[in-house]
Amino acid sequence: MSDDLFIREDPIFVNKELLEISHVPDEGRIVGRDEEIGQLANAVNPAIFGQSPSNVLIYGKTGTGKSLCAKYVSSRLVDTADEEGITAAYVYVDCAQDSTETQAVQTLASSVNTAETDVYIPDKGISTATYYKRLWHILDQEYDVVLIILDEIDKLEDDAILMQLSRAGEAGKLTNCKIGVIGISNKIKYKDRMDERVKSSLCEREFVFPPYNASQLNSIMEARSDAFREGVLEEAVIPRAAALAAREHGDARKAIDILRYAGEIAQSTDADTVREEFVVQARERAEVDRFRELIRGSTPHSRYVLQALTVLSLEHGAGESATTEEGFRTTRIYDVYEQICRQEGMDTLSLRRVRDLLKEHAFLDVIEQSRHSGGSAEGSYTEHTLLEDPSVVKNVLVETLE
Repeated sequence: MSDDLFIREDPIFVNKELLEISHVPDEGRIVGRDEEIGQLANAVNPAIFGQSPSNVLIYGKTGTGKSLCAKYVSSRLVDTADEEGITAAYVYVDCAQDSTETQAVQTLASSVNTAETDVYIPDKGISTATYYKRLWHILDQEYDVVLIILDEIDKLEDDAILMQLSRAGEAGKLTNCKIGVIGISNKIKYKDRMDERVKSSLCEREFVFPPYNASQLNSIMEARSDAFREGVLEEAVIPRAAALAAREHGDARKAIDILRYAGEIAQSTDADTVREEFVVQARERAEVDRFRELIRGSTPHSRYVLQALTVLSLEHGAGESATTEEGFRTTRIYDVYEQICRQEGMDTLSLRRVRDLLKEHAFLDVIEQSRHSGGSAEGSYTEHTLLEDPSVVKNVLVETLE
């Protein structure tokens, strides 16, 4: 057997980490968001002097730099406050993961706790009220000011923690520490669901992050091109990836994904360079893999329900590769779901349970739900719209159902 069983040097990538979604770039790599960074910094600036920062709500589609900019501004604020003799910190909470009040407050308390406190924050086993008491105690004991980033804030089950955080000072829960909340949502209408009391205190400043255009996406990917070995990227690759991503979604995460997948295709085919033709293949692979990850672990009936909506979307689109903006009522989806169950030789679930499964898909942003009024004759009803490319969904479902 050859001694060269393993490749000792990657012929394509030199620092692949730069193309990972979890990688937070340094200041020089944040592109096309100078205005938004400035506005956000202005909103939280009082925290530098130990005063209350404004509460902020940031809207924008996925991949528009909302979380990135919030973390960057918060990090810079902590450093600057330290130079002014102010003890500051910022905490990041992913509300898609910590969606209940108890989970979110436990994460907050655990994140701000330090070795200097005598407070114990268990993973579970104490009441929500006790978590809050320990959180307030830590904040007052250790900090002058804390910024709390609540990412995907629309995934919270209710407004309970927002009520607590936005009114902690005036309610006398905190006496020394000032807190500011930066809420981040992909849904522009999220504020309409808020309790009016929360809305008045939490939405002091609101910013909308627009999708990136082709020029910005081009610059974002150029800033990360040193992930590749010198001379490996052909000249047309980044402009083509930027144009594709700008036309479809303006999502920087997806654009970077496409670039990474193009490199991996070059690897797998033993190509010497990353070629323009790999970009289209990479886009298709990225979409399939992303969606496959979303529905991984879902039950057969969850997939049957999604298959029913996909069938309807394909029927009303202009072919296999088309998307449709048309929504479909729950009852109509249920009719197709029943047909699929019969084909699969499975018993159907109740209409109520199918509604729950559709809500789960909406939670994952696979579909979008909208309420409509049919007037006095029909009453209100819900329509469901597939957010993914129906042909991608169909192909992945065929894979998983097999």
